[in-house]
Amino acid sequence: MKNQEIMLKDLKYNWHPCTQMKDHEFLPLIPIKKGEGVYLEDFEGNRYIDAISSWWVNLFGHSNHYINEKIKTQLETLEHVIFAGFTHEGAVRLGERICKLTGFDKVFYADNGSSAVEIAIKMSFHYWKNKGKIRPLFFSLENSYHGETIGALSVGDVGLYKDTYKEILIKNITLPIPKDESEEETNKALKKTREIFEKYHKDVSALIIEPLIQCAGYMKMHSSLFIKGLRELCDEFDIHLIADEIAVGFGRSGSMFACEQAGIKPDFMLLSKGLTGGYLPLSLVLTTNEVYMAFYCDYKELKAFLHSHSYTANPLGIAAANATLDIFERGEVFFESGEFRIVDKPRRSVLENNKLISEYIWEKMQKFRELPNVKEIRQKGMISAIEMIDYPWEKRMGLRVYEWGLKNGVLLRPLGNVIYFMPPYVINKEEIDKMVDVAFSGIKRLNELN
Repeated sequence: MKNQEIMLKDLKYNWHPCTQMKDHEFLPLIPIKKGEGVYLEDFEGNRYIDAISSWWVNLFGHSNHYINEKIKTQLETLEHVIFAGFTHEGAVRLGERICKLTGFDKVFYADNGSSAVEIAIKMSFHYWKNKGKIRPLFFSLENSYHGETIGALSVGDVGLYKDTYKEILIKNITLPIPKDESEEETNKALKKTREIFEKYHKDVSALIIEPLIQCAGYMKMHSSLFIKGLRELCDEFDIHLIADEIAVGFGRSGSMFACEQAGIKPDFMLLSKGLTGGYLPLSLVLTTNEVYMAFYCDYKELKAFLHSHSYTANPLGIAAANATLDIFERGEVFFESGEFRIVDKPRRSVLENNKLISEYIWEKMQKFRELPNVKEIRQKGMISAIEMIDYPWEKRMGLRVYEWGLKNGVLLRPLGNVIYFMPPYVINKEEIDKMVDVAFSGIKRLNELN
């Protein structure tokens, strides 16, 4: 089959996410035949560097041989089993590993990031209700995004979404964020936040945050002092803190988990995306024994947590997650060549290699400062962003960079006027050079087109 044939048949039947489908009257849909390493390949042999890790999920490359084998092995023994009244070895192993890795006590399994958000806000509200307190409100941050189911949308701050669905959202209060990462702006935001805490805290179950990086919020970045200050306010006013590490966890922020850089532990931590290395839907809600014990009682008290889904703790997803943790423990990566393997004693760990990758990307990004249509460049760990000037949204300048990227073999999906890099951890120097150079030429040519 050829690209055109597949594209036309797809558009006849399929409705794609985050897409105005009419755009595909002029914007080609790209059918992908296979993936390998950092590359996606279409049905005509064109290859694209996956600079955004296929919506931030892929950590160790497409068709990673180690994760492949672990899923195949699991497939031969158990594909799925109900997780109510039953369990399986993979879930026990993952639960133990992730609790030891993060310092949490309990894991509640779900199947995607939005579901994890829904579970955490329900669990927090239900915790307080079991304690005899009704707290119907939630705090979240300006510019935040936590998913697109109703509860997750409610605690986000995406204007178009909230305007469209405002009549059916749950109650939420938005807190200010710092204008930049400076200590002065951080303190200003925390001072305003304190005033809001003082006014509403008795009715608030939890504050939900994306620590350090608001990814869907145009890659806005905060200092660790801001995150630490929010934890202190939650402690002072007896409010749960939910850390949404769905996008920034598993090394994206520079540390294994972003909260580590602030030296804090939330009451709930949410993990997904990179959890399975980009293979299968799975998410985790991590919490403490204190929260767990508020639901632990005789059946007749009717305090059990009320949430389930059919594929809870799916063995195939969990096999991928355990394989991903194996790679963090025993994976050896070299960004000079992109070499990857599993060894007993890695000479260079994944996180050590990521540090070298991020430093090299940052060095290459300095040339963007020369462009008159670039307002700012920024980076935390394996997430780098180039913010262009405030082009009117109707001009869709980011889309032009996206089209340029596809023509030149790089997948660069913009966030408005922000072009960003969030590549798989097995990207090598040559691939980084191409990724950055294509983005640079795509942004530069906007000066000529505008």
